[in-house]
Amino acid sequence: RPPCSAGLCPSPSPFLLQGGDLLKVLSPSWKKTRYFRLMEDCKTIWRESKRTFKDSQTFSLDDISSVRLGRQSEGLRKNTEDQVEGRCFSIMFKSRRKNLDLIASSEEEAKQWFNSLQKVLSNRNNLNIQQKTDWISSCLRKADKNKDDKMTQSELKNFLRLINIKVDDDYAEMLFQKCDKSKSGHLSGEEIEHFYDLLTHREEIDVIYGAYAKTTGFMSSQNLVDFLKKEQREKATLADAHNIIQKHEPDENGECGKLLSKDGFLIYMHYPETLVLKPDHREVYQDMSQPLNRYFISSSHNTYLMEDQLSGPSSTEAYVRALLKSCRCVELDVWDGSDNEPVIYHGYTLTSKILFRDAIKSIKEYAFKTSDYPVILSLENHCSVEQQEVMAHHLSSILGSALVTSPLGEGMPTDFPSPEELKGKFLIKGKRLNKLEASFAPEAAEADDADVTEEDESNNEDEDEQKEDEKRKVKKKLKLAKELSGMVVYCKSVHFHSFEDARQNLSFYEMSSFKEQKALALAEESANSFIRHNVDKLSRIYPAGSRTDSSNYNPVPLWNAGCQLVALNFQTTCTDMDVNQGRFLVNGKSGYILKPAFLRDVDTEFDPITLTRGDWLKHKTLHVLVSVVSAQQLPKMNNKKFSFVDPLVKVQVYGVPADVAERQTVAVENNGFNPAWNESFQFDVYVPDLALVRFTIEDHDSTSGNEFIGQYTLPFNSLNMGYRQVPLLNKNGDVLSSAGLFVHIMVLDAE
Repeated sequence: RPPCSAGLCPSPSPFLLQGGDLLKVLSPSWKKTRYFRLMEDCKTIWRESKRTFKDSQTFSLDDISSVRLGRQSEGLRKNTEDQVEGRCFSIMFKSRRKNLDLIASSEEEAKQWFNSLQKVLSNRNNLNIQQKTDWISSCLRKADKNKDDKMTQSELKNFLRLINIKVDDDYAEMLFQKCDKSKSGHLSGEEIEHFYDLLTHREEIDVIYGAYAKTTGFMSSQNLVDFLKKEQREKATLADAHNIIQKHEPDENGECGKLLSKDGFLIYMHYPETLVLKPDHREVYQDMSQPLNRYFISSSHNTYLMEDQLSGPSSTEAYVRALLKSCRCVELDVWDGSDNEPVIYHGYTLTSKILFRDAIKSIKEYAFKTSDYPVILSLENHCSVEQQEVMAHHLSSILGSALVTSPLGEGMPTDFPSPEELKGKFLIKGKRLNKLEASFAPEAAEADDADVTEEDESNNEDEDEQKEDEKRKVKKKLKLAKELSGMVVYCKSVHFHSFEDARQNLSFYEMSSFKEQKALALAEESANSFIRHNVDKLSRIYPAGSRTDSSNYNPVPLWNAGCQLVALNFQTTCTDMDVNQGRFLVNGKSGYILKPAFLRDVDTEFDPITLTRGDWLKHKTLHVLVSVVSAQQLPKMNNKKFSFVDPLVKVQVYGVPADVAERQTVAVENNGFNPAWNESFQFDVYVPDLALVRFTIEDHDSTSGNEFIGQYTLPFNSLNMGYRQVPLLNKNGDVLSSAGLFVHIMVLDAE
């Protein structure tokens, strides 16, 4: 059994280590007992299988995204009764792996499982570099099974397995032979220390530390201040240096003498303050009191879909995942269902259906877990008046006072409220029978005859050409229920005719949706007009109907044109989604990013294509020196026995066309453990306020194409200068805990 190190699991739960029987739920009729427990490595959950010839299964705590107490998953709500609510809990996974729905024998036991799992997950998330180093050292000792202070090649392989490094046998043998200086067939004494040093050694850290450690081989407080000012471009004082030494120096003598050892420096360089993302940008740092239309807003298309647009499943879990990723505008494609209950699915396709009511319940539950700022419910309404009334009832009864059903403040508004004013609120985007002004003029006639035709809906919403023929056959008008129409306040959907028409005839709250091709054409051919339109109005962009595989488009040109709601398929992992998440990584992951001043000015002359002169031109030069640091090897992307990772790094800049650029390193052959490149790149960036930087690591393959390993994308203005750690995210957006990039960043004003 793997050892339980004090460094990795300082307070292992006796309850989890002992484990117990739980009822696993797959369907109303399939509920079977399975034994679960935490293994002694404190990082793996073991499950006993009752099936003959079936191996017991395990999964890592690192694969868990969250644990939910109660019937909080779609599966438990569908497959269990209300009376077992308190005995239920679900384990949610980071990838597309299905949730694990479980029922305990009692409410007390369910809470014990929930609380214990929460605690051990929290312990792992808070694991710092010193604890990881202690853990490696402890595992090294524990791997010596016969306690003879010697390590055989078999024990070495066992050790590598314990610390979750999956290496090829040949690679393990190479490491062993490199350390076995005595050629005795085992490692002992200094040879084991040499092996440990190989695992933890950081040559680039040695060089940096050596350049500033001027006090008898140690870094004094003043040396550290010099490093922070010169290399990291930070405003540092001696008091700051003392705090860093007190916090990170493992040697008490060094701490007392205000000296930072190399180990202490290494520990410090792994802490959040040394990440490539500016520390203050991780929190809400922008002005959130401006009108809603002055922000880029994280937006999802056909949010209910888990996979493709034609036959894939619809799920309330898709809403949960999008909201937890700080999405602030979700889409609901609503149709008449049986038993007078509206359903959500992709019309005229074979996608499965979910109840509108269940979707709204899930949205309410998870809307404000990641961000407190408002959520827009974009309704694509295909229902009869009767079921629209049911929709209105569900929205009102479930969302309650959080639903905005009338303008904030007194009288008819002349502008949007701010995200700050709308904290914890829901806005409805959809059709409305009349102008908002009519609700302030009782004498005005009700616009009952202002029905919305299905043709209008298709022009504005997500309808592809296949649907058009069917719609032309119907040619009926879609009547709107007054109850639902009245809930549309700040986001009234209207058809777009022209920028001139919008300027003359539309109120600030009337907004249009654009297919990606139409929007991209406007962004290229009439960029400045589109930008000025988006100073006053909201615009939503959505993927072409031809993207039946739920692929995405590049959102950057639409942001350059000031479009606020650039909706993507959140269920699809791709470069475009990575860039989207990079845009909304900052400002506390609030889902709202304040647009640059030149995209909020009604008289702006900015054009991202022609780049006329103006305040937006802030020519910067970005210098990037790339080397890799990883506590463990980069993950191998295939399971071929004799394959090794040949990593290369790509650095890309996204933004206005003049700023778009890409550079890449050479591939380092057969080294995913500690590759280093020491290559420098230089980029010219003219509009930094719109630029993003993406770091990508790929496994080079000249025959079948490179394989993606990990990436990290962030806004240009959020780059921390100096020597910085770049975390790597896998294709699902989860952190690769064992790998990272070490880079040197410098941004200078161009001459």
